[in-house]
Amino acid sequence: MSDSTRRRTARSAADLAAAGVLAPADRAAIDRVAARYAVAITPELLELIGPAAQDDPVARQFVPAAAELATAAGELADPIGDGAHSPVRGVVHRYPDRVLLMPLLACPVYCRFCFRREVVGGTDAHLDEAGLAAALDYVRDRPEIWEVILTGGDPLMLPPARLAAIVAALDAIPHVAVIRVHSRVPVTDPRRVTPALVEALDAAKAVYVALHCNHARELTEAARAACRRITAAGIPMLAQTVLLKGVNDDADTLEALMRALVASRVKPYYLHHPDLAPGTGHFRTELAAGRELARSLRARASGLCQPAYVLDIPGGHGKVPVGPCHWDEAAGTVEDAHGRRHPYPPR
Repeated sequence: MSDSTRRRTARSAADLAAAGVLAPADRAAIDRVAARYAVAITPELLELIGPAAQDDPVARQFVPAAAELATAAGELADPIGDGAHSPVRGVVHRYPDRVLLMPLLACPVYCRFCFRREVVGGTDAHLDEAGLAAALDYVRDRPEIWEVILTGGDPLMLPPARLAAIVAALDAIPHVAVIRVHSRVPVTDPRRVTPALVEALDAAKAVYVALHCNHARELTEAARAACRRITAAGIPMLAQTVLLKGVNDDADTLEALMRALVASRVKPYYLHHPDLAPGTGHFRTELAAGRELARSLRARASGLCQPAYVLDIPGGHGKVPVGPCHWDEAAGTVEDAHGRRHPYPPR
């Protein structure tokens, strides 16, 4: 494996084998996976993946596996109902007061558990000018829309000028109060977080960047520096984490991640139960195990480190918390973080 191989984004089984993160014997199986689902791993992530890639928590998230071709009962091509709630191309309107705006369906890396894995990374990845205009008109025409969430795909892959134009257009809509940007870029391709990209996020309205990060090792010095460039510009950062078997489904790993995020000025927001996307069953834990991990985190770490454990109800019925409930109304007791019950009056 040459240094130059590790400095290129790997986009095929051959690239992965050349980078030393895929055994040559696995190439044929991974070629079949790559023919169905997009593959990309940036140089920054290739550097993080050790030689024992199969057991590496970073590799598990990004290196394709033959198990992805096995679709389990209940798995859906559109597990959270984007299609059923898309009134115009590039917009998903699932909740009354907020919409998703997806200017592109491309990412710097492709997570092997992605709930949009059937649509990201294709040839028609960008919303054209007419499509973007129609999407913005949809937002302008609906005064109930209070928040617009830029997602995709990864909006921080847009050229700064195009991103700035979208942010400015949203900033000019009187009833839009919050612009939220969902991104993997600060941890997967931190070089993209340039002063020009950060400046593109400037707005009079509140702008938040929600970082997708699943393991503390993703928060390299370069990633933390990228986050600092964002927060130094006065843009608050949140974190979304997916609970993944073999990646972060133990108390020590989850605690280390949440502490590392908070220390990087990134507030944990959601801990997602994996969606029922096709070929992702090998990533899903049992809900009971997730609830126990959320309970354990409460006992271990500061309130700043506590994300809400949630899942998206299949079919587009919304996101709901599924974390442990500490209040037992019938018994009139409340449970502390260590599992002990205490009496507490209902009012």
